Amino acid sequence: MYNTISINPAYAGSREIMVVNALNRNQWAGINGAPVTQTLSAHTSIPNTKFGVGLSFISDKLGFEKTTYAYADVSYTIRLNQYDAYKLAFGLKFGASKYDLDQDLLNDGTNASDPFLDLVNFKWSPNIGAGIYFRGESFYLGLSSPKLINYKEDNIEYVSLDRVSYFFNGGYLLDVNKNLKFKPTFLLKYTEGAPVSMDLSTLFFINEKLWLGGSYRFFDSFGAIINFKIFDGLSMGYAYDYITTDLNSYSSGSHEFMLNYEFVFPKPKCKCKDLY
Repeated sequence: MYNTISINPAYAGSREIMVVNALNRNQWAGINGAPVTQTLSAHTSIPNTKFGVGLSFISDKLGFEKTTYAYADVSYTIRLNQYDAYKLAFGLKFGASKYDLDQDLLNDGTNASDPFLDLVNFKWSPNIGAGIYFRGESFYLGLSSPKLINYKEDNIEYVSLDRVSYFFNGGYLLDVNKNLKFKPTFLLKYTEGAPVSMDLSTLFFINEKLWLGGSYRFFDSFGAIINFKIFDGLSMGYAYDYITTDLNSYSSGSHEFMLNYEFVFPKPKCKCKDLY
């Protein structure tokens, strides 16, 4: 919800200001080697054009494995009416990923005779992604695939599986009154060879300062979300997931922290609702 640029390049510049976002997610706390994901992203519109640009850096650790992603985004927006209430954006994502194994594993003498470790590809692998993003006065919809190229080594059994994923997301912002807004959202994800993932959330925005809400991932977890605007431009958020699968016996849940800064540059031309 707060880092759409990482999955959809068409989102770049949609806020018409520069946005910098940092995230840290510790999944399945209490389980040794559980996933840890860190993301740093930034995007902005280009003044006096219909283009937006963005950058994303992602570090994804799982056990002894680590994958690093570096991507650049470019978007082009079509204004569908003279009041800027409806916009349709197309985006492309260009970049590469690098697969690594922990040095503790590679330097362990007991693994010296493992033939697969000598064949693992530690080079940067280029990729490309695409997306579309449509927003109205009070809602948005996005469809994207941040990576369109599958990499597979047929002669290596021990290999990182970097498969194509597809995302479909959307949300609606309702003004209940001048001090309260209500925002339901959804995210649908499909990856070849994995179950379809569906997230739902409901959020309340109170006094233009505080986001409070909850989320549900079907057959996986419940979550709680809080995001507080410290001062104009800077906000901090936290999310907690309570696991409902069999992993619940081994983990206390998942934790995610977010830090977001918005530069009022370039100056927005559209007096549109801030849908995030």
